[in-house]
Amino acid sequence: MTNAASNPDNWPPNIKAALKRMAPASRYLGLEILEADKEAGFVKIAFNAGPELCNMWGGIQGGMVAAMLDDAMAFAVGLNLEWGQISPTLELKVSMIAPARPGRLYATGKVIKRGRSVGFVEGELTAEDGTLLATGSSTATFVTLKRKEEKPASA
Repeated sequence: MTNAASNPDNWPPNIKAALKRMAPASRYLGLEILEADKEAGFVKIAFNAGPELCNMWGGIQGGMVAAMLDDAMAFAVGLNLEWGQISPTLELKVSMIAPARPGRLYATGKVIKRGRSVGFVEGELTAEDGTLLATGSSTATFVTLKRKEEKPASA
């Protein structure tokens, strides 16, 4: 990716907004956006996976791995949303390749195809040494939120 993709000043408004008001689950996973390329439909994210994400055998619990991939793919498909749109995940598939351990993990999300109402995304999660830990694919839908109607002022 280019230097522009790693410069937060060049990131789309929806990425900036999501980071200003980060989802509690993403914060819990230790999410940090490293790159966001709107034209390429690509994001790279780091996670600071602590021991609180582990199962009783010391590996990152599979649901946490899936959540990391879901975050990466959601950010990727969300790069081209219009203001007021969200992209809920309709379907998520994760393949665990190798055990994930606590530490700094990296995820990428890449839009494969985007239509008017759905998007198809793929992701990968790797260890700091580049070992492939998990792959994922998801389907997201695009929903425009309705504005809340203002209540009339009492007379």
